[in-house]
Amino acid sequence: FDHQLPAALKKLPFDRHLSLKNVQKVVTEADGYQPHLIAPEQGYRRLIDGSITYFKGPAEASVDAVHFVLKELVRKSIAETEELKRFPSLQNDIATAANEALERFREESRKTVVRLVEMESSYLTVDFFRKLHAAPEKKPEKNGNPPGPNNDHFHDTSLARIGSNVSAYIAMVSDTLKNTIPKAVVYCQVREAKRSLLTHFYAQVGRK
Repeated sequence: FDHQLPAALKKLPFDRHLSLKNVQKVVTEADGYQPHLIAPEQGYRRLIDGSITYFKGPAEASVDAVHFVLKELVRKSIAETEELKRFPSLQNDIATAANEALERFREESRKTVVRLVEMESSYLTVDFFRKLHAAPEKKPEKNGNPPGPNNDHFHDTSLARIGSNVSAYIAMVSDTLKNTIPKAVVYCQVREAKRSLLTHFYAQVGRK
């Protein structure tokens, strides 16, 4: 968590997603050709949604990485338990039950971290938009005909500002997920492995 997750988050292609060309494309499609340039709300939301989606990959990778570590720990523990070496069938049953439990923990963990990412997308921090609306607005020139779709309606400065604002918001989300994803993974996988790795197995044995 200290190295792999932060490194994976840094490698996400936000520069490409928030390039001037893509910002113009997304904002234009979302808000039309004459949106409120300072805060085209639907454009912002689409850019943020598209950016946040990238977090799912590193989140799920964290789940898989912990799952692999737990499987290795189980394998080594079983292999190093001398008493079990005399009962290969029991050894195999325990290994199977433990791995099945780890799979369940992984699935629950995967659902949880994906929910964390989706929560960031479904509920945007209100203060973010308040600050945008409070920012000084440059009034458009009144002379000339209304710009058409192919005219240079979106000035580079406006596009750069939109991209910069979204980038700042995504950085805030990244810092949040950098803390919440490890907590969710530890809670759903490590904690459950300690508490109930073989609970289901013991219950089955008890019924026989």
